[in-house]
Amino acid sequence: MELVSGCYEQVLFGFAVRPAENWTAVPDFTHHAHTASLSAVAVNNRYVVTGSRDETIQIYDMKKKIEYGALLQHNGTVTCLEFYGNAHLLSGAEDGLIYIWNTKKWECLKSIKAHKGHVTSLSIHPSGKLALSVGTDKTLRTWNLVEGRSAFIKNLKQNAHIIKWSPSGEKYVVVISNKMDIYKLDTASIIGTISTEKRISSVRFITDSVLAIAGDDEVVRLYNCESQKCLCEFKAHENRIKDIYSFEREGQQVMVTASSDGYIKMWSLNLNKIQDAPSLLCEVNTKARLTCLAVWLDTASETKENSDKAETSSCANEDEQPLITRKRKVCWTDTSDKSTKVEKHVMPKKQKLGGAQQKKKKNLQSRT
Repeated sequence: MELVSGCYEQVLFGFAVRPAENWTAVPDFTHHAHTASLSAVAVNNRYVVTGSRDETIQIYDMKKKIEYGALLQHNGTVTCLEFYGNAHLLSGAEDGLIYIWNTKKWECLKSIKAHKGHVTSLSIHPSGKLALSVGTDKTLRTWNLVEGRSAFIKNLKQNAHIIKWSPSGEKYVVVISNKMDIYKLDTASIIGTISTEKRISSVRFITDSVLAIAGDDEVVRLYNCESQKCLCEFKAHENRIKDIYSFEREGQQVMVTASSDGYIKMWSLNLNKIQDAPSLLCEVNTKARLTCLAVWLDTASETKENSDKAETSSCANEDEQPLITRKRKVCWTDTSDKSTKVEKHVMPKKQKLGGAQQKKKKNLQSRT
C-alpha cells in the first residue's frame, strides 16, 4: 500500500507501507505535482489524482509508477475529487462546476453547473446513482447521475464545506463550521447533530454507525451516529489535523491521519473496544504543511478499503452501466467559449515517478 499526501509546498508525497515488516513506511517518491498548493487527492485501484489551486488535476498511474497526464478543464481551485469504482471520477471546483470523467480513456462525459458559488464538497452514493454536493451558494444539491440532472435542492442557513455518505448509503452528514448534521436518506431530515469546539476539517465513516471527526486542533474524536455520543477521543498530533482516511486489512481496522505538523500517522482501531484509544502503528515526518491524504491499496494484496463504495454485483458490470447515459468525447460546458474548452484534453506525459532522493535533486536543479 502507498500513503499519498499533498501539501502547501506543491509536493505530492508517496510512502510505501509494509504491514508485514512491523508497519514500516518507506519514502517512495516526492513529486512537484503542481504550481500551487494541493487541495484534494483521490485514489482507486490503479490511479491517484490530485487537485490544486493551480486549477489542474494531475493523474498518476500507480501500477506503472508514472505521471500519466493532466485534466485542465476547471477554472479555479479544484476543491474535491472522488472516484466511483474503476470507471468514473467526479471533480468539483471554485468555478461551480462538477465534471464527470471516464477513467478508461480519461474523457469528460458531462459537465454540470452545480452551484452559483464554489463547489466545496461532493460525495457519491454507494449505488452510483446519486451524488450530493454543497457550495458557497448555501445549498445542498442532489444529483441524479443516471440522467445527469438535478434531483433536489435544499437551502442551508450557512455555507457547508463537507458532505459525505455513510457506507450503506442510508444516511449522510453535512458539516457547517464546527457543527455536523446527520441526515436520513429516506426522509431527508436531520436525525442528529454533533458539535465541536473547533472547526471540523475532516470526517470519515469508520463503520456505518461510527464516525471519526478531526478539526482545527490536535484531537481525533470517534462518535456514535445514532446517539451522537463521543465514544473516544485522543491526541493524535501536535498541530491541527487536516485529513483522515480509513481502511480495513485482513480484519484489522486502520485509520490514517495527516496534520499541519508534517506527520502522517497510522493507527489500529479495535472496534470491539472502541472506547480505548487506538494504538500507533507507524508515523512519518514529511516536514511539510500537509493538506490532503489518501491511501492507495494494491489490489494484488488482500486489503479492502473500509470507506470504499461497496463492490457489489452491480459494480462488477459498471463498464456496461455508466453513471450517466449521455456521453461526449470532449468536455463541454454551458458557456459560449467551447472552442477553447475542447482543446483542453488529457496531456499524457508518461513521466516516471522517481525515488524520493532523486526527485528532490531534480527539483533543486530545476530551481537553480
